[in-house]
Amino acid sequence: MTHLQAAAVPPASGRRTPDLRSLRERYGVAIALIALCAALAMTNPYFMTWGNWSDILRQTSINGILAIGMTYVVLTAGIDLSVGAVLALSGMVGAWLAAHDHGLALSVGAALGVGMALGAANGVLVAWLSVPPFVATLGMLSAARGLTYIYNDGMPVSELPEALLAIGAGRLGPVPMPIVIFVLVIAVFAFVLRYTVYGRYIYAVGGNVRSAKTSGIHTRSILLMVYVVSGLLAGLAGILLAARTTAALPQAGLSYELDAIAAVVIGGTSLSGGTGSLGGTVVGALLIGVINNGLNLLGVSSYYQQLIKGVIIVSAVLLDSSRRRS
Repeated sequence: MTHLQAAAVPPASGRRTPDLRSLRERYGVAIALIALCAALAMTNPYFMTWGNWSDILRQTSINGILAIGMTYVVLTAGIDLSVGAVLALSGMVGAWLAAHDHGLALSVGAALGVGMALGAANGVLVAWLSVPPFVATLGMLSAARGLTYIYNDGMPVSELPEALLAIGAGRLGPVPMPIVIFVLVIAVFAFVLRYTVYGRYIYAVGGNVRSAKTSGIHTRSILLMVYVVSGLLAGLAGILLAARTTAALPQAGLSYELDAIAAVVIGGTSLSGGTGSLGGTVVGALLIGVINNGLNLLGVSSYYQQLIKGVIIVSAVLLDSSRRRS
């Protein structure tokens, strides 16, 4: 009896260790976010006010929308470096149409259409022409940025109509419209990823593209569609940013792709594909937003902010590599 009890001890201990590791991996980023918020609240009493959190969420909404599209791409073991440039071109086209009295529906629709078209071009290059995602989207980054400067001769588009500005500056009750739109985007794309066949196919393609193809999944179509989704959300972020800043700038979106990738990786989505969730991405985007806001409140130079974000990105990638090895 004593021998049996002794033999039973190691397995029980073994079960507790993976459970703790699983909890750490699943909720580690959320715990880090809560701890950071607590530290900043003690450092600066303004941090926990609704006015400050409204600013954090409004600023996070742009990166969060981009990061949701990036999550779809990264889950297939891809990458989209063009989202910042696609954001700029989409916002420029939509804002120009709005400024020339073409109506809100056409302006927003055109911005979304431009984003989807550029995303589809990325998808064709990756899925049908077998161009590595890094190369294809890096080329699109350069092309879209050039088209943004060409479109309006390098000049910003301002004097936007009130109907468009309401998207970026309006409110639904006490909640700014960018936050409302961000929440709707989370709800729709989290549902698609979690509860639809298409969402399961994305995980399957990212987990093992050959096995997915053998199972009858049209892998090229899945790859095409994730880049279309990324382009669509970049287009939405572009028109939303133009409305929030009251102008479409040709240099808008510079380095936004880095923040989007950081949010995805910090949120636990593996760069090798097949593992991750939109919930983690949203928490990662919030963490970046809180870090930016906290550093601003503490008066930290923007140069050091870039350094800190770079360290966070590298640390997240190292953590992802460690998880995959274990």
